[in-house]
Amino acid sequence: MTHHHSKANNHQNHGMGHGDARNYLKRFWIVTILLIPLVLVQPQVAEFLNISFELNKWIQFGIATIIFVFALIFFQHAGHEIKAKKYGMMTLVSIAVGSGYLFSVFSTFLPSLKVEFYLEISTLIWVLLLGHYLEAKSGSLAGNALQEIAKLLPKKAHKIEKGKEIEIEIMDLKVDDVVIVKPGEKIPADGIIIKGFSNIDESLISGESKPIYKEKGGQVIAGSINLDGVINIKILRTGENSTIGQIQKLIIEAGQTKPNSQKIADKAAGILTFITVFIAILALFIWKFWIGESFVFSLTLAITVLVISCPHALGLAIPTVTTITTSIAVKNGLFIKDLSKIEEIQKVDLVIFDKTGTLTEGKFKVNKIVTFEKFKEKELLNIAASLEKGSSHIIGHAILDYAKSKKVKISEISNFRNIAGQGVKAKINGIEYFVGNEKIIKKFGFEIPKNISGTIVFVANKATLLGYIILADSIKENSFKTVKELHKMGINVAMLTGDNQNVAREVSKKLNIDQYFADILPEDKYKYIREIQNQGNIVLMVGDGVNDAPALIQANIGVAIGAGTDIAVESGDIVLMNNDPLDVVKLIKLSKKVYQKMIENLIWALGYNIIAIPSAAGIFASFGFFLSPEVGALIMSLSTVIVVINALFLKRVKI
Repeated sequence: MTHHHSKANNHQNHGMGHGDARNYLKRFWIVTILLIPLVLVQPQVAEFLNISFELNKWIQFGIATIIFVFALIFFQHAGHEIKAKKYGMMTLVSIAVGSGYLFSVFSTFLPSLKVEFYLEISTLIWVLLLGHYLEAKSGSLAGNALQEIAKLLPKKAHKIEKGKEIEIEIMDLKVDDVVIVKPGEKIPADGIIIKGFSNIDESLISGESKPIYKEKGGQVIAGSINLDGVINIKILRTGENSTIGQIQKLIIEAGQTKPNSQKIADKAAGILTFITVFIAILALFIWKFWIGESFVFSLTLAITVLVISCPHALGLAIPTVTTITTSIAVKNGLFIKDLSKIEEIQKVDLVIFDKTGTLTEGKFKVNKIVTFEKFKEKELLNIAASLEKGSSHIIGHAILDYAKSKKVKISEISNFRNIAGQGVKAKINGIEYFVGNEKIIKKFGFEIPKNISGTIVFVANKATLLGYIILADSIKENSFKTVKELHKMGINVAMLTGDNQNVAREVSKKLNIDQYFADILPEDKYKYIREIQNQGNIVLMVGDGVNDAPALIQANIGVAIGAGTDIAVESGDIVLMNNDPLDVVKLIKLSKKVYQKMIENLIWALGYNIIAIPSAAGIFASFGFFLSPEVGALIMSLSTVIVVINALFLKRVKI
């Protein structure tokens, strides 16, 4: 029932909050209890139980009136719809509930009317409250996610003011404030390190499992954990501009999106409002003035049309599915920001993966060591590892780990220097050595070996190239399964990477990927996606880094993996909270099941009204069939229950 659009959608401000599921549930249970005596005083039930007392109709009137008070919230929403000139579900619900209740009241005081709808109207209100509860529950899922995100932040920060350290509330932090963060503490806001260095654990925010070394000039994200050093941070962003603020904004936006089929249901409800009122008036006129039946008979038919046409099955058809979808998705680490993408995801025929950190671990391992000048492998490894001991780069750590595993001794170094973007240099026993990429080697005019696949680290002294170490980024175990599963579903797989042709070819071959694009500049990734789309493909792109943002936006569906960076999260329609490519398969499977349920529910809800409304208007009278108000209301309630039960079957879906 995400059907209170525009102003009507503002019902947070109107008495009951959208996420106020408890309030709806409380009303629902009170009405449930009130329904028991109301059922017991029904003439048929009273007769069966052999209870008979004169006050029956007055007890019905009293109980139904109390229940009616609980339905006034629907009239409030209908008022917003009418004001916004968006006549939808609530308008029709209010007409049905209001006309049925008033007709019953008149019938109580004017015995000639003979028909009362108290039980039908009360049951209808009961079903509506359940529907509202389900919808509000969907809203509260976003609220739960918001609370989880808020927990990532510390409560206090240590601000440096006039050289002194003072403790302040995190809410009082301003841009350009300087805070000190000690080992084990959480970073209170996005900022830049102006003093000190440390390893930072950003896994809770970015899904990146390995700690990242950061020093002066390095940017840090609120909520990440300072592992070992003492750092001073200058605050760059606070509140809603911070990374966590951006994620919170996404969660709120997700709660406001609707699938396209929900928009169809909303539109159908609006049209149904006018059709129903028209048919009710038409039935009254035809039966009274054309066929010549009594006014009471004709009015009873008209009211029956209004009562049973209540489009609640239509209103619940999609929200019950989306509520359950949101909860299944969150439990599986899928954060669907835009529910309208569900319909598109199930049509995907090509999935494009970014390579590093998505299909691969983003962790490097030594594959091969090549030496020149009669150098032994261990000697080359000794030089490389000794120099890399002072480096903070992940490739340096990989070489150091490999050397330790091979029990290579690490030498003392002096005059260590980091050469930005190239490598490192230092002296061992008075001899200067260089360890780095091809840029550092080109400086010395050394010839670079051709056709090497992988990431190369060269080792040299001032006069000679001593050898090189080949490292490779290992493929994630689940990447193999992911490609296999996508192929089983008839979906092609492509890979985009900034790495060279050799690396791309090797990874593609191992994973059995259909096509790959290598040596691509980050800013050009989106062009390749556009080209593929122009060939008629519906493309789902999976990426993580800042440079993937334009590509994620260009794709039909952008999926940010590992909750990447704030920009990638901003650009993706879906965020995979775990750094697992197999979640893409889960996402597509879930979307197919969800879409199927949406269509089933829409067909059922619309089909019920197409048959029930003409029946209530007496169109089958010539066959001696009239749909009585009681039966009509029962079928209406039943159709709603069927829609909800059908949606609940989603919970049994294995993805």
